[in-house]
Formats: sequence, C-alpha cells, structure tokens
Amino acid sequence: MKFLLFYHSAYSDWNHGNAHFLRGITKSLQKRGHEVIIYEPENGWSLQNLLKTQGIERLEEFKKYYPTIHPQFYNSNKSLSKKIFKDVDVVIVHEWNSPKLIEEIGNYKEKYGFTLLFHDTHHRAVSDTENLAKNTFVNYDGVLVFGKILKDLYLKNNWNKNVWVWHEAADAEMFHPQRNNSKEGDLVWIGNWGDNERAEELQEYLINPIKNLGIKAKIYGVRYPKEIIKLLEKSGIEYGGWLPNYKVPEIFSKYNLTVHIPRKPYVEQLLGIPTIRPFEAMSCGIPLVSAPWEDTENLFSTNKDYLLAKNPEEMERLIYEVLQNHNLSTALSENGRKVILEKHTCDHRVQELEKIIFSIKTFQKTQIS
Repeated sequence: MKFLLFYHSAYSDWNHGNAHFLRGITKSLQKRGHEVIIYEPENGWSLQNLLKTQGIERLEEFKKYYPTIHPQFYNSNKSLSKKIFKDVDVVIVHEWNSPKLIEEIGNYKEKYGFTLLFHDTHHRAVSDTENLAKNTFVNYDGVLVFGKILKDLYLKNNWNKNVWVWHEAADAEMFHPQRNNSKEGDLVWIGNWGDNERAEELQEYLINPIKNLGIKAKIYGVRYPKEIIKLLEKSGIEYGGWLPNYKVPEIFSKYNLTVHIPRKPYVEQLLGIPTIRPFEAMSCGIPLVSAPWEDTENLFSTNKDYLLAKNPEEMERLIYEVLQNHNLSTALSENGRKVILEKHTCDHRVQELEKIIFSIKTFQKTQIS
C-alpha cells in the first residue's frame, strides 16, 4: 500500500517526541513492502529550532541514521497539490496539524478514495479541549489514539465514532542494548522541560534523590530555564542540553539506570499512557525506575519490567537498590527488553495498523454491496 503521513516533523525531534514513533513506524511499514511518504511543513516550529540551535549538519546526520526516510515539505500557507493524493491507499494526519489542513485533506477523500485516519498522541484532549474540538473530521474513517482513556474521550465528545487504541512503541532495531563497560555515571535522564507540567515532580523525583544519594548523574533536554540549569549545577548534576533521539541508545549504555517522570496530564487525567520514553528505555535494556503512574492497560509488569515508586522517598530508595543490587539491575534490564520484543515494537504496531485498515475497507465493501 501507499501511505501519506502528515506530521509536524520527521527530520526534527527537538522538543518533538512524535518524531520518535513516526520514524520507527515508517521503517516498519517499509520493511513490510509499503511505500511511505512523509509530509511536514517547511516552516515547522521544531525543525526551525533545531536548525537555529544545532545547524544544518544535524539534517545530514539524520540521513545517516535513517537512510530510507525522506520527508517532503509543503507550504502551510498554500493549498496542497492534489496530485500527491493520486493512487494513495492510506493517509494519516497527526493532531499537531492545523484545523485548516485537517479539513482540507478530508475534502480530498471522496475524490481519491483513500482510507483517512487522524492520529492523536498528545494530552490536548484534556489540556486544550477547546482547540482540539475545532478540528473537522468530515470524511475521516476514524481516529488512532495512544490510550484507551483518549478513545473514551473521543467517543464521549462525539468527535468521531470510530476510534482505535494504537499505543506508541519502540523501534527495537534502533533502540537496542549496547555493551559499554566504561560507565560515565550512575543515572541519566532524558526529557524536555516543557511548560512546567512536571516542575515539582522533577524536583522531588529526580533532582532531590540524586543530590541526597550523592550519585553522578546527567540530564539531557531542551527548554530548561536558566534558574533550573543553575539548580542542577548546584545539585551536582551535569546538564547536557539537546540530545538527538537516535543517540539515546549510545548514551543509555554509559549509565546504570534511568528514570521516568510523567507529565501531570498523564498522571491525573490520561491514565494508562506511558508516552514514548519508557518504551525506548526498556528496549535499550537500561534499568528503569518510574515516578507514580497507573498502568491501567497492563502494558507492562510493574516491579518486574520496571520499578514503580509511590513517593519521593521510595524513588530514592529504589534508585539506590538498583545501583547496589547487580541481580536486580540485570533482571530489570532483561525483563524490560523482553516485554518490548514480545509486545511493544513498531513492527507490532504496524501489524495492528494493517488490521485496522483491513477492517475499514471490509466494512466499506459491505456498505457498498
């Protein structure tokens, strides 16, 4: 099949976690013989920030890690060229697109006959409901969401009657364990600051435990305020700035464990959605300790595939135990990698997507007949 994917960016993961899953899904689709064309806006916010802070050479580096992915650009101020939809089987439009573009693509469906899906991988359904509700899903065959609770929200609000849960997953070929006997530190955390959605949690579940334990740690990410960078320095924590996501496996191999600090919307309102980072960490085989979240969909085995801290004091204790107990560390590493390979790779998600598309086409045939 021929796929067109409209996302904010595949080139750039600068404060743009959706690029992680998109790249892995594209590779898995290609492995199964599908043709994939990605479209992203030429003036995209994430890409512009990447170029501004890192330079054009990062795009050349991207091509070395993803030689089969060649995103195309479109001018967001102009209508799309109709010819790009000719002979297309499936179009997926990500929620980080303008309502105008979402509606425009919907208008092309009847003429060209492709299967059309909307893909939601964000907390805007609860944090910015008004703007999400502005989207017009006329002619959309359905919506892919990365958690059951999001599915329930779409159905409750009558945004679309056909909604499928399509969790994120790891590109297990890219994110794999790398042996490195020369460790640079004890703990590494990779995550962006964002909009203060977890400022308090980062202090309680990351900065304080590191400081109290006196361990060597490093934090990577962007949009950290100057005062937070100064706080990290005072706490003895090295700040590494932006890290391209394809370098994450290499960095993980240099540390003994990592942690997961969910943003507030995923803890308080969007239960059961772990986001992409834990999938990638477990896929790399690095022991993972998480701040509180509820695995309501039983994606993992808590305290087997990863450790779950109920409070800051327990977080500190669990970090210490992983660093001191080789058997525990090894078990977490092996179990984490195993559960990813068994259930949560991008190959698994592509197989799920193919079944969803088949069900849509089958239903449409029954309606015609």
